[in-house]
Amino acid sequence: MAMNTDRQISGSNRAALVSLILLIPAPSIGVLFGMILCPDSPAGKTVFMLSRIWILLLPAMWFFLVEKAEVRFGKTAPGGFRMGWISGLAISGFIVVATLLSSNSLIDTDVLKDLMARVGLDRKGLYLGAVAYWVLVNSVLEEYVWRWFVVRQCARLMKPPAAIVVSALGFTLHHVLAMQLYFSWPVTLLCAFGIFSG
Repeated sequence: MAMNTDRQISGSNRAALVSLILLIPAPSIGVLFGMILCPDSPAGKTVFMLSRIWILLLPAMWFFLVEKAEVRFGKTAPGGFRMGWISGLAISGFIVVATLLSSNSLIDTDVLKDLMARVGLDRKGLYLGAVAYWVLVNSVLEEYVWRWFVVRQCARLMKPPAAIVVSALGFTLHHVLAMQLYFSWPVTLLCAFGIFSG
């Protein structure tokens, strides 16, 4: 009986590792092809879009088809929402302070304005729509992928604090690849620290 249990644990660990290998590199591959190797090409756009679809579908498919799990709605841990608000406000405060202290010396605002104009974010309506998408949709999807699925799979292989760190590193990597195209390395690393910490 103990041998069978050990085999099941080992199989569960192997499955968790496979799921992480299939998911963690995907957004970085999308950024690499879509923004660095083949920007503005149909191939680059296709790889970028497929990587986004992949990271959204894989966790659900894995949960239902590989783990054969069922959806259960549990209660939020006591103080969970309060901690979410506190950490969100602390991270926002860090971003505001870091921006106020360093933006004039580290970020060329003319280059930033030009970049925003090239993608249409210099128009108020489009900018507000993009902000609404990033805050209300994209952030929820990132929670689902990185804080639910990746942390959950990592926790099968390591202790929870290490699982959180690995998930944060994976989440930060594709942002670094994208940001280094537009910002200097000091700005990119400062932003990466904020993303990782958050």
